Amino acid sequence: MNPLPGIRIADFTVHNAGPFCTPLLSQLGAEVVKIESAMRPDAFRKPHPVYGRMGPATFDQVASTKLSVRINLKKPEGVALAKRVVAVSDVAAESFRPGVIGRLGLGYEDLKAVKRDIIMLAVSSSGQSGPDRHFAGYAPLFGAWGGLGEMTGYADGPPIEMRHVMDHTVGMNSAVAVMAALHRRRATGEGALVDVSAREVASSLLGEALLLAAAGEEPHRMGNAHPRMAPHGVYPAAGEDRWLSIAVDGEAERQALREITGSADLSDEALSVWTRTQDANAAAECLQAAGIAAHASWTTPEIAADPHLRERHAIVEVAEPDGKRRAAVGVPMRLSKGPEIGIHRGTPKLGEHEDYVYGELLGMGREERTALEEAEVIY
Repeated sequence: MNPLPGIRIADFTVHNAGPFCTPLLSQLGAEVVKIESAMRPDAFRKPHPVYGRMGPATFDQVASTKLSVRINLKKPEGVALAKRVVAVSDVAAESFRPGVIGRLGLGYEDLKAVKRDIIMLAVSSSGQSGPDRHFAGYAPLFGAWGGLGEMTGYADGPPIEMRHVMDHTVGMNSAVAVMAALHRRRATGEGALVDVSAREVASSLLGEALLLAAAGEEPHRMGNAHPRMAPHGVYPAAGEDRWLSIAVDGEAERQALREITGSADLSDEALSVWTRTQDANAAAECLQAAGIAAHASWTTPEIAADPHLRERHAIVEVAEPDGKRRAAVGVPMRLSKGPEIGIHRGTPKLGEHEDYVYGELLGMGREERTALEEAEVIY
């Protein structure tokens, strides 16, 4: 049995942080119904030629396994239809700026009126309350405002802009919070509003830097250095844009590294002289054999072709809407009981699953659906 059997999610999320939460839950067995419209499709449905594909590469990642229906939320009849979907769901998820979903008539109190024990996930830049609640935000803002950007980079350089990793981390935190709310509902019968602030997610990852600041210290960026381990960094290897990650812990490992490199000097500059002559994968194997943590910094084609990840179904094959097969990132976890969790369906076409959602779940007849389509409610 899947971990989330029978759980259905009405998904109003857009862009990346919120949408990255719901596919995680769908891969655990939940049924996710993505709600959008031809007038306002998810921005990530747009092509990404910069990635070398004219297809919506990012949307593939956040929408695989989801069902798709069209609802025009600009019309009152569309809001009423959305409430019908929520009424047969366990969770409603949104990631608009605070106040937007409420002005549409789909806020938490509105949805509680149609489903008493609904769990509503609200993902935003700064949360649903507080003086900064009105701020809009995207991934680079989350990391900058939350402090991760300031602590990431080299001491003599600027803070690093945090992008997709911030969106994905927010999505993962959101998924955990929704599962906690589902567990609580099973015990108490009560729904909940799950309020996730993206900038607070970033701040929660600062760890020891916040502790140092609270103690009166002033933490600084330190690049790839480590407060205890050395050498510790990413070093150039033989070939164009090839790199080797090495992390040495303790004097025994340092001595082993000296023997391998033939040099007593383990400064970054001296170590780079040796690594530049080495094949990254072969050097990593040699260092690992000596008990030193090391590995080549793999490219995405290397990851996609890795037989280990393929065998564990961390990289899987899915069908695109045009029928072509492509590699996709699977689920980085395994459960000992029940069927294998993961991606079981590719990216949905806009409105692809309306026969199931409107016909089977909501019991709408062809005449009613046609009328809503002609009125551009289902559009």
